Amino acid sequence: MPILSLLIFLPIVASLVLAFTPERFVPYFKWVTLIITGIELLLCTYVYFQFDKQVADYQFLEQYDWITLPLGNLGVGSIDYLLGVDGISMPMVLLTGIVMFIGAISSFEIGTKERGYYSLYLLLTGSIIGCFIALDMFLFYLFFEFMLLPMYFLIGLWGGPRREYASIKFFIYTLVGSIFILIVMIGLYLSVIDPVETAVQMGLINSASDVTPQIITQIQSLLAEGELPSQQIVHTFDLRFMPDQGNYVSGSWLNVFSENHIGGFSIRALSFIFLMIGFGIKLPAVPVHTWLPDAHVEAPTPVSVVLAGILLKIGGYGFLRIAYPIFPEIAHEYAVWIVGFGVLSIIYGAFNALAMNDLKKMIAYSSVSHMGFILVGIGSLTNEGFNGAVYQMFSHGILSAMLFLLVGVLYSRTHDRRIDSYQGLASKLPLFTAMTAIAFFASLGLPAFSGFIGEIFTLMGGFNSPLIPKWLAALAAFGLILGAAYFLWTLQRMFFGNFWVRHTEEPLQDLSFREKIMLYPLALMALIFGIFPNIIFDVTHQSLSELLKLF
Repeated sequence: MPILSLLIFLPIVASLVLAFTPERFVPYFKWVTLIITGIELLLCTYVYFQFDKQVADYQFLEQYDWITLPLGNLGVGSIDYLLGVDGISMPMVLLTGIVMFIGAISSFEIGTKERGYYSLYLLLTGSIIGCFIALDMFLFYLFFEFMLLPMYFLIGLWGGPRREYASIKFFIYTLVGSIFILIVMIGLYLSVIDPVETAVQMGLINSASDVTPQIITQIQSLLAEGELPSQQIVHTFDLRFMPDQGNYVSGSWLNVFSENHIGGFSIRALSFIFLMIGFGIKLPAVPVHTWLPDAHVEAPTPVSVVLAGILLKIGGYGFLRIAYPIFPEIAHEYAVWIVGFGVLSIIYGAFNALAMNDLKKMIAYSSVSHMGFILVGIGSLTNEGFNGAVYQMFSHGILSAMLFLLVGVLYSRTHDRRIDSYQGLASKLPLFTAMTAIAFFASLGLPAFSGFIGEIFTLMGGFNSPLIPKWLAALAAFGLILGAAYFLWTLQRMFFGNFWVRHTEEPLQDLSFREKIMLYPLALMALIFGIFPNIIFDVTHQSLSELLKLF
């Protein structure tokens, strides 16, 4: 069964069905969305348990010819429908299943334009999954761009008072980043060949199933010597072939031996910088982060959950899936810069969080700070750092979803997000207080919670890396103190002391049954993944160890 295709197209087909279903069935759309995302979660969990943790290579591969275009003297253009998962993408697939299901439960509060909302939500689900499992760069880019559309409308139509400004800012920032990625993608396509299809094109083998390592070596030798007929070269977007320099056309701009320079930068260095900008915007890293607080503040709660829980992770995933494997020597050269931007994000995001009086904006800036640890781990080029970065992405997805749900719970009762509008909530809302305390302590890195594991491993990578100055890693560690400061200060101001709420005359209700269903599993996962981190590390270790061999 093509289970990865099912993960993509089940929500997309369901989205189209909802879009054209008669009006009288609209009240049932929330239940249809919940069922579809529930099935997605079950399928993601099934893939996780069937995943062979001892294998570093891609699994559950699905490959079909999609577009083949003769390019004359440039050879043949080939784009495949190619899907697969490895230890880098598997945690992200599982996280997507969890967060989209929780977001669907949270979406029950949406009471206007329900047909459009649930259709777009399911469309977004399929697009996000597609990003994490696409192994053809053209297909990855297609999903990467496509998910801008539903997110733009979800913020712009169901957001707060400044929703148009926030949605346009989100769209423009991400689109600019996408253009940088597109430029590199085109350069890679013109530089990289598919040795298997080239061998078929030359008549050395009858089909791809006949390929042997000797055939691959023969094709690469002919390519290096410039003896391959240009008309028979098959160019590809296949991410599996791009890390191997033997597959690069001799003299092409992105060949590692290319001496082409623009403005003092080699073409490969410039391409890596473009990817840093493109994926850095998505992460987001300071200074290209300013779209995030606005998007979070104006987005409805379920959209904030998806945005913080999953969409930001595509930035970190892009570094590990595309930028680092394809340009390892440039990543090594710019390691200090990458960690530097990570530390800047940690410190700047934390100080901004300390200054915020809007609870949602405080959590948005805490996300900027916590995503900085991912850059520290990735930039360290160590086993601990790489594994810690992927773990931090997964952990932050769980915890940020929980934090934004908690803001939504409070806002739904008082329509006020100001921290100074509350005091002594613990005396009236004990369950809500308990969930908030768990989310805050897990996020600030308390041992036994998942946040501790992710942050400590990225910092271990920073301190153990011979490429990174120890003072830079120490500055990143200082971010832990700042994180504790803004979370504990918020907890003290809002939940302790005499009970007082600025904008409500009615008694506040504690967590409802639906809110418990959303929050309790996330709190439990934060604890389980904190106590048993090997649930993630066993999956990531082999693939990340193979990636490190490139350095």
